[in-house]
Amino acid sequence: MATKRRPSFNSHNPATEEVVGTYPIMSKSEVADVVAHARLATAQWQGLGFSGRKRILLAWSSLIINRIDQIADLISIETGKPLSDAKLEVSIAVSHIGWAARHAESIMRTSFRRPGLLMANMSATVERSPLGVIGVIGPWNYPLFTPSGSISYALAAGNTVVFKPSEYTPGVGMWLEETFNEVAPFADIFTTITGLGETGSSLCLSGVDKISFTGSTRTAKLVAAQCASVMVPIVLECGGKDPVIVAADADIKRAVDSTMWSAMANAGQSCIAAERVYVDEKVADEFIARAIELAPTIHAGALGDGNYGPATMPSQIKVIQSHIKAAIADGGTCVFGGPQSVKAPFVQPVILIDVPEDSTAMRVETFGPVIIINRVATMREAVELSNASAYGLGASVWSKRKGKKIASQLQCGMVAINSTFSFAAIASVPFGGVKDSGSGRVHGPEGLLEYTFARTVVRTRFYLPLHFLSFKRRPQDDRLVIKLTKLLKGRLG
Repeated sequence: MATKRRPSFNSHNPATEEVVGTYPIMSKSEVADVVAHARLATAQWQGLGFSGRKRILLAWSSLIINRIDQIADLISIETGKPLSDAKLEVSIAVSHIGWAARHAESIMRTSFRRPGLLMANMSATVERSPLGVIGVIGPWNYPLFTPSGSISYALAAGNTVVFKPSEYTPGVGMWLEETFNEVAPFADIFTTITGLGETGSSLCLSGVDKISFTGSTRTAKLVAAQCASVMVPIVLECGGKDPVIVAADADIKRAVDSTMWSAMANAGQSCIAAERVYVDEKVADEFIARAIELAPTIHAGALGDGNYGPATMPSQIKVIQSHIKAAIADGGTCVFGGPQSVKAPFVQPVILIDVPEDSTAMRVETFGPVIIINRVATMREAVELSNASAYGLGASVWSKRKGKKIASQLQCGMVAINSTFSFAAIASVPFGGVKDSGSGRVHGPEGLLEYTFARTVVRTRFYLPLHFLSFKRRPQDDRLVIKLTKLLKGRLG
């Protein structure tokens, strides 16, 4: 009798469509089994304490950076991005792992709270404890950096982790598990599961204590709905339509260089990529001219033959193409490239100007090497247009004197002033968005605390002759509380 063949899927090099690996599609029962094993490992992992976990995570970060060539090759093969970009991704990820390991203890330290006059005989503290098992669902555009912002912080906090990488980059996910297990003191602390969408769905419903998801807003809503059905809390890192605001006093040369890199790097496949630019009309002509001048020096190509690679997800090609056509049909003008720039699996740089704000190209995330530049009469207009979006992830502001003022008015989670992407590389600050760009945060103290819960502990230090919290409370006790409340104007707490 023939044995039943296990379902599997292939990982491809997006530039050549060559199969680079075959991985199992894990079933609901298999996912549940992995989570159960992770659950059993939590007590032992937490028992190592902060110092023990720190030692292991730092050993893991050292192992990763010492094998940077190996993992960068794998990232390049599965995503199509240049080796240089892959190495930068690894380097930043390693810094985040190290930061989480070194700072978890101080961030989770028990805090003491003032009990207030009415409860002056009490000691009040708040403890932070790990949640248990964290499920992480990762993306394909930054298959090591992005999930490590959840994995390492969750591990440092004392949780075990089950990671489901994108079906486009499963090899990177397996490599992470394999290298972690080289330094792990026992099994099941960090496990990778592979599969397609159904495997991710199984993870959401598997009994994990929290899900950290990175991906499209559309998929995030499905994940959120599933998690809500079983009361599992979530962190959602979703898409963006990130604006760039360029004031009249900006360093135009630097602004153009950074904005074009932000828009085109990684084939535009970054949730925090520049997609729409609002330039003060006084300097708009110069900005556009410099962008057009720079564009021919940037091109897509296979590994070793391009500033960026192909579209990693083939279906994104149609989205990019439709946005370019929509922008033109709605009255926008291509000043560099156009529909002809799309030759799957590559998309060459496209610069559009004067695209109406109600165009799909201005409203929906493109996730490709396309930049739209529009003129504005004032910075107030630039802020209003930037905020008139369903997204609220990141933004860039270019101004020598007005950067902070403009940044403070933007409805988004992160702003870079006179730089781009910088907030992603700083481990001590939170990363995340508002509106359709998600909820919760990764990175920084806020990101680490996402994988903990607060436990309030109130202890009686000595007993008062009053009976506030008892059926023995007397009329004179009530009168005293009311008198004190009036005297202190409510400041009893």
